[in-house]
Amino acid sequence: MSHTWTGGHSTPVLCAGVSSESEHVVATGAEGGDLTLWTHDGSPVSQLHLSADDDDVTCVAFSPSTPCMLYASHGRTVSALDTRNLKTAVSELTDLGEEEINALSVSESGALLAAADDSGAVRVVDLQLEKVIRTLRKHDNICSSVTFRPHRPQSLVSAGLDMQVMLWSLPKVRPLWTYSLQDTQEEDACPQRAGQMFNPPLAHCVDVASCGNVFACAAEDGFVHLLRVSEDSRLRERGMFKAHFISFLSHPYWLATGGNDGLVALWDLSEDALVANERKRKSRKKKPKARAKAVSEVQHQKQQMSGEEAEAGSASCSSETCGKTAPKQSFNHGEKVNWVCPAVLKGKPSLIVTDQSSSPSVYSLDEL
Repeated sequence: MSHTWTGGHSTPVLCAGVSSESEHVVATGAEGGDLTLWTHDGSPVSQLHLSADDDDVTCVAFSPSTPCMLYASHGRTVSALDTRNLKTAVSELTDLGEEEINALSVSESGALLAAADDSGAVRVVDLQLEKVIRTLRKHDNICSSVTFRPHRPQSLVSAGLDMQVMLWSLPKVRPLWTYSLQDTQEEDACPQRAGQMFNPPLAHCVDVASCGNVFACAAEDGFVHLLRVSEDSRLRERGMFKAHFISFLSHPYWLATGGNDGLVALWDLSEDALVANERKRKSRKKKPKARAKAVSEVQHQKQQMSGEEAEAGSASCSSETCGKTAPKQSFNHGEKVNWVCPAVLKGKPSLIVTDQSSSPSVYSLDEL
């Protein structure tokens, strides 16, 4: 059901990324500063040692608008690379992070890069100017993940080990809202068996569905927390189900997860109550009367808002029971998962999984 790619690394692989299908390139980063490019059949085609200090390659991200441009974080630096000629970096954004950078995200236009680091800050870079244009500070602990929202170039979501998920609008330096996963855990926790212990919901990864209004955040408590926002970016609904790490696939509401338990799973969230409400909202929007009503409702909501920050605590819970969502397909990977990367390889939907070994694994989803 799976096969491994060998010959690309000698240390544990930490992250993976895929360019657009036309480029047929997969990138992986590993401990010690090594980066490898692969063909879609798993053959390593190019390798580069990025860090003179042997800093780990913690994240790789391709530009959506220029598929040959690849950005890789190592230590406090981000290297900009051209996959057509990987002999050296095109440019380097040195000292971009105050501390080690954990996550990168490139906007849909390819104009902006967001980097989240151990200090808790998110820095937004104008890639043409190679200059930091925003520094977003609100997390009280490590900022572990950041991602731009589809169709909204000035909006991004961050998550951190302070158990907070934050929605940002770049014209502002304060988040539009902050949501505490700890509050969710306390309110919606499943019944606890005698002697059972739970990890705190430290947020490790956040991703956004292609609609731009549904967020998923993977936490150390083993749950994926779902959040839905309205068109005016106010938090409307929340939900949660038992899973692990996350990444949305090209299918609008399919989600891939992996975790410390060695399991890799594929979920279809299209029937989840929270996602179903988003689909209903979109279908109503297509009707003129419904659209006019929605505009009126948004205007009314804006009149009700006080201050610059929307209240996140009023979001309704869409889940009647804890963890009722079941995976569509699951695999026992057997090792602690570092990264899950959805990909279309040789025309087939797949999952690239990295762990503590030096060889990425690929699971085919062709049967789906």
